Amino acid sequence: MRQGVILLVVVMMSGLAFTLSSPPGIAYPDHFPTTAYDFRAHPLDSAKVQLGRRLFYDEILSADGTISCASCHSPYNAFAHTDHDLSHGINDQIGTRNAPALFNLAWSTSFHHDGAHHSIELQPLAPISHPAEMGSSIGDIVRRLSEHAQYRQAFSESFGDSLVTGERVLKALAQFQLTLVSAGAKYDRVQAGKDTFSVQEQKGYQLFQTYCNDCHFEPLFTTGGFARNGLRVDTTLNDFGRMMITALPEDSLLFKIPSLRNLSYTHPYMHDGRFRKLRQVLKHYASRDVRPMPISANEQSDIVAFLLTLDDRDFVFNRNHGFPH
Repeated sequence: MRQGVILLVVVMMSGLAFTLSSPPGIAYPDHFPTTAYDFRAHPLDSAKVQLGRRLFYDEILSADGTISCASCHSPYNAFAHTDHDLSHGINDQIGTRNAPALFNLAWSTSFHHDGAHHSIELQPLAPISHPAEMGSSIGDIVRRLSEHAQYRQAFSESFGDSLVTGERVLKALAQFQLTLVSAGAKYDRVQAGKDTFSVQEQKGYQLFQTYCNDCHFEPLFTTGGFARNGLRVDTTLNDFGRMMITALPEDSLLFKIPSLRNLSYTHPYMHDGRFRKLRQVLKHYASRDVRPMPISANEQSDIVAFLLTLDDRDFVFNRNHGFPH
């Protein structure tokens, strides 16, 4: 059996140096917390990461060979999707929720808008099996990959033999997604003392800390928990959030709190993609019935100015996790 090779990640982003942190596997700056994912028990392996990257972009995972993970999670949109309010799948079907952005997943302990999965290795099962998304099954995927000589070789290089299993497919996909670290925005440079906020950005930062930080806790800009966003239920989708998983009435209309990083790339916003502009989101929170945010139009502009400092262009255009050539 081939010995595992830890993937060492040392990159430079916008003048901000990232060095390999403990636990080994991915690089992130000092102002980030410790990862939730246990890299000591499951270290990254360069061959597995590249296999997962290839699988992520391959339509072979879908029932009719037309949809890949990247179809709804484009690298140029911080691994979200801006063409549709809701995800699109095989046979031109439309899903029930907006495709969430994929980054900083090593700090997550639950996945999907409703937290249906608590393991990044199991998370892909939901879109793979959803009839309006990939419409497939892990068994069918194993069969298709096993018939593919190049994939058998890739599994041999990654796992020591050419056997394709569902566990290995999910492991490889997870390994790739764990490398998607967004931590090189202007905000991060400011935290590292490499840059400074403008006057308006600083005003927005102070307003953000007053009104937004409880749910969108920095530096990840999410607590990873669930909250009610105050939106009226779409009577077509009838999406009641986490309650649809737990069946608990107290979980009605609870949705996972998204990160606010890379908002310029991840519109439309909210679990159903109903808002296309940040200003619409802020107006909603300023006017909602429960716990409204008492912010003026000028203060909303200040908050937007701060939120734009969370854009990580180097992450979005990083060729190392783009389409494999």
